[in-house]
Amino acid sequence: MAETITLKVAQVAGGPSCVASEDGDKVYRAIVEAIRRGKRVRLSFEGVEDLTSAFLNAAVGQLYKGELPEEDIRNHLEQPIDASPNDLVLLRRVVERAKEFFRNPAPFEESAKSVLGDGDE
Repeated sequence: MAETITLKVAQVAGGPSCVASEDGDKVYRAIVEAIRRGKRVRLSFEGVEDLTSAFLNAAVGQLYKGELPEEDIRNHLEQPIDASPNDLVLLRRVVERAKEFFRNPAPFEESAKSVLGDGDE
């Protein structure tokens, strides 16, 4: 069985306010590095005071873009700890949307174009 490491999200992100996607990228890189080394990863949300979907999209959602096989993610990413029930719901929603998006991005892109315009103006 692979060794499990605990990544403290607030520590990796640089503080208790986990709202910026740039900080989420730091967590993403730490997760990918650990998985590539064959480690299991447990995210700890201890000390996180603010958490946004933008941060979680960068930290966890982009794991599903195809850099790692989904099976590796499933086998190496453990259930998070020290998270509030609301944060767990948000995380679950981010993962579900990321999986849908990276499987078939066209509907999301079309929806964005219809709302934001296609930039041809």
